[in-house]
Amino acid sequence: MNFTNLLELDELARPYIETAAYDFIAGGADDELTLGENRAAFSRWRLRPRYLVNVSKVDLATTVLGQQISFPVMVAPSAYHQLAHPDGELATARSAAALGTLMVVSTESNYAISEIAKQGAPLWFQLYLQEDPAISEMLIDRAVHAGAKALVLTIDLPEMGKRERDIRNSFDLPAGMILGNQTLSDRAVIPIAKQDAGDPPTKLWGNTVTWEIIPWLHARSGLPIVVKGVITGEDAVLAVQYGAAAIIVSNHGGRQLDSALATLDALPEVVDAVGGRLEVLLDGGVRRGTDVLKALALGARAVLLGRPIIYGLALGGEAGATRVLTILRDELERDMMLCGRTKVADVDASLVMNPGLRFALTPYHHRRACRCRARN
Repeated sequence: MNFTNLLELDELARPYIETAAYDFIAGGADDELTLGENRAAFSRWRLRPRYLVNVSKVDLATTVLGQQISFPVMVAPSAYHQLAHPDGELATARSAAALGTLMVVSTESNYAISEIAKQGAPLWFQLYLQEDPAISEMLIDRAVHAGAKALVLTIDLPEMGKRERDIRNSFDLPAGMILGNQTLSDRAVIPIAKQDAGDPPTKLWGNTVTWEIIPWLHARSGLPIVVKGVITGEDAVLAVQYGAAAIIVSNHGGRQLDSALATLDALPEVVDAVGGRLEVLLDGGVRRGTDVLKALALGARAVLLGRPIIYGLALGGEAGATRVLTILRDELERDMMLCGRTKVADVDASLVMNPGLRFALTPYHHRRACRCRARN
């Protein structure tokens, strides 16, 4: 478990995960352009640090939907943690609890949310709506009974993306591996991973679900609804109109529509569209403390971390996942000190600029641009 940053994890974890499983975790859709852009987008922004600030004490704590977390990084929903380690989501939840943050449990987790909830971390439940409404209702009820604090509705999967690594590998779950949330009823939930060559995409909910599902989910569960998969201002406005409590700016880790916007590129538009009416979070490509800072500066309340957690599990189980979160937390604390920020609320648009844009998204540059226009 000898890693010093999250960028090393992909290659270090590869020997510890079966090849087809590794490709399932690491891969994206089609040419994997969006997968790469999620990471590249962070390199397009630069930080504007301020100095001679007393940074002897830095407070990373924040809240998401009223839930206190110790730093603005959460565990993203991802399937099949047992592909990396037998303890799977149980180890992940213990790691989240140890770091004082929140875990979003996938519909496709190997362990049931009722078991994961016993590990001590606050939980949200990510919901894939099923073609059979009774199964969706069963999943919602189980999440509520397990104490989930929110439902996370994934909206970017009306069809499976074409994940060519999985097709070439004929990826399927290992024999004997169960999906815990699917064993809670005698009615089978449709798994989403298997996509053999020549098979049509797996249908989770067909293509008929519309925004009206959000108020229904809220009424059915009594929980706040978080919409995951928004990357346009237009959809952000609809999320507000239909009563969502939060948005996760996400492109499914580059696994659905290839050539979709990188999430950091999409974030400013989404934040502007919602105008503070709901909380905005981001996933996709986060690997450094400076990445977290850039997302916060562009308006994210917090970020979610996916693949690195799985790689940490492969390298050391609970201890590996804990080390992943610890490294990111420590980097964020150091980077905030170096930028002259002592609490999360201090991180605003004045911290960042994009050299590729004509003007930076900062009050200083905005005023300067206005003066230039006035002189002309």
